[in-house]
Amino acid sequence: MPQWRRLDDETGSASLEFVTAGLILLVPLVYLVLAMASIQGGALAVEGAARQAARVYVQASDDGEAEARASRAVQIALADYAIDASAAQIAVECSSSNGCLVRDGSVTMTVRIDIALPLVPDVLSLRDAASVPLTASATQHVSRFWGAEP
Repeated sequence: MPQWRRLDDETGSASLEFVTAGLILLVPLVYLVLAMASIQGGALAVEGAARQAARVYVQASDDGEAEARASRAVQIALADYAIDASAAQIAVECSSSNGCLVRDGSVTMTVRIDIALPLVPDVLSLRDAASVPLTASATQHVSRFWGAEP
């Protein structure tokens, strides 16, 4: 038998191939799980924020108080998920042309936020480009007894 190894002898290369293939497949899979978890958390946060904002809006005594309550509800709901509420956009839509807080009316709150993907550096404003916009709406009906004196 000659001193040099045969060309078809692959002894010891299976572990190297396993590690290489494992890293090539595992790193994108871990990033996908992190990204999906971040997006799912943002979706839950924006949905809860819209629902709570609509609930507190219809229970207020006037429009100024209703907007303040809704804004505070969005801040608290997003803070529960560690999301900066200053970037949230809140829109109010009313079913009546006479205002939002009218008897038997309905109020729709829409909350929109941008969720940044994980591990994206903040170089050259990549964080703004690598974000996912999430929007949620919730509708609540104003009580037919709203504004009635007790």
